[in-house]
Amino acid sequence: MVNNSNEIHPKLKMAVNSVHWFRKGLRLHDNPALQEALNGAHTVRCVYVLDPWFAGAANVGINRWRFLLEALEDLDKSLKKLNSRLFVVRGQPTDVFPRLFKEWKVTRLTFECDPEPYGKERDGAIIKLAQEFGVETIVRNSHTLYNLDRIIEMNNNNPPLTFKRFQTIVSRLELPRRPLLPVTQQQMDKCCTKIADNHDQLYSIPSLEELGFRTEGLPPAVWRGGESEALERLNKHLDKKVWVANFEHSRVNTCSLYASPTGLSPYLRFGCLSCRVLYYNLRELYMKLRKRCSPPLSLFGQLLWREFFYTAATNNPNFDRMEGNPICVQIPWDQNPEALAKWAEGRTGFPWIDAIMTQLRQEGWIHHLARHAVACFLTRGDLWISWESGMRVFEELLLDADWSVNAGSWMWLSCSAFFQQFFHCYCPVGFGRRTDPSGDYIRRYIPILKDYPNRYIYEPWNAPDSVQKAANCVVGVDYPKPMINHAEGSRLNIERMKQVYQQLSHYRGLSKFCGLMEQRLNSLACMSILLKNRCAKLVASSSKIIETVIGAKGTKFFHFDIRL
Repeated sequence: MVNNSNEIHPKLKMAVNSVHWFRKGLRLHDNPALQEALNGAHTVRCVYVLDPWFAGAANVGINRWRFLLEALEDLDKSLKKLNSRLFVVRGQPTDVFPRLFKEWKVTRLTFECDPEPYGKERDGAIIKLAQEFGVETIVRNSHTLYNLDRIIEMNNNNPPLTFKRFQTIVSRLELPRRPLLPVTQQQMDKCCTKIADNHDQLYSIPSLEELGFRTEGLPPAVWRGGESEALERLNKHLDKKVWVANFEHSRVNTCSLYASPTGLSPYLRFGCLSCRVLYYNLRELYMKLRKRCSPPLSLFGQLLWREFFYTAATNNPNFDRMEGNPICVQIPWDQNPEALAKWAEGRTGFPWIDAIMTQLRQEGWIHHLARHAVACFLTRGDLWISWESGMRVFEELLLDADWSVNAGSWMWLSCSAFFQQFFHCYCPVGFGRRTDPSGDYIRRYIPILKDYPNRYIYEPWNAPDSVQKAANCVVGVDYPKPMINHAEGSRLNIERMKQVYQQLSHYRGLSKFCGLMEQRLNSLACMSILLKNRCAKLVASSSKIIETVIGAKGTKFFHFDIRL
């Protein structure tokens, strides 16, 4: 996307003074907008606009802010090596740029295209402002693989709302543009931008304390922000050739639950790593290994899901809410602030759920199937609380929380859009036990339960009093009792979802689908009766067996998380 409609005064054509505006895309590699800023410029200043008021008011937790500040510090360090610096300017863009345009005699403003509705509105205002000052604006796409407007245009000017349709359209497009090389010393030397002696006083990167955060007792970052870290992780990741070539997104084991030194999702979200660099590195690796990559489970497929959600959201400013969102099923969720707080703070009484939410709050990341488990528990699985509430908690705590992908994933997992197989339900006991039979994950994040035997660590309320006392953790005293009866709650919620979908006659083939779903539920009920008649001992566990059967087949859920 390029806006060259504003005329430049003839006297200014000889001296091009560029400003490159960093937002996402916090990197020097594959940065087409930055390259445009350097092209024929006399001076180039790299700017990041930080609104201090927004820092205190926004729903963003300390781990996300720390990651951002580290990414800015890394960017400034890289620019220093090129005899330049990062100018961090406090204020709102509409207030900041008029002052900078005058002070620096700016003739050209460049930035990366932001495909999300809020970003497009903000950028439109800045482009208009630049025109008033006679400043040329150049905008380039590099946060997504494809031009999203082109995808929508090829789908009769509507975003494709099924992944299959999206794949069909993308298959007709040319391959994504190849990534550009990093900015070089030679390029920067052509731009004689003087760095003032008081630069650090005027344009320094703030600390967490300056932004109003308390850092006493803050543990070291599990994920360090910045382009340098991102590229190092990418190299380590690509070294795991066998793993990459045989990637299956739904496979998970105990080790998968912990943060990986080769994980990349936060770096893609902040643009510390170019998605095109990742795409072409993976493509070359697949070609070397002669491995066919077939979405959605291959790593290519995961990148396409990211593009899919971006495309669905780009022209929908209400994508992150139910109201006014044309693709969202209007489900009558309950309002329960107390239950929401217990879920968000890891106090549900289900160790698997509580361990996941504790890891999220401490580290800013959880495995994609762990996301599935806690999202299902909050919404249609157990608590029947709106996906909007869960999305906001993830937005605060999750490093890789991306507006489009986060909202799209929550709608997906709550069966509010994109996915309607609501009879698939994650069991908060059985699913965790299958993933980590030893319970070591629970012991790490819920240390009060560390002395429980494996048999009871996922359901400590079933442990005899003697076992609870021996473990120095009595349920209801030292650790909360389960906040809900999962077997009863999930069955009730499945019935609720069935009723909601039966009322939506515009869903193609829905009545047949609901009929099949009802047959399946009846079969499960019959299974429970047979178990009851066979042996009284199995009565208590029959519901768990049923839930395990349902949960075991629930691995088709998707949440974008490049675990690369």
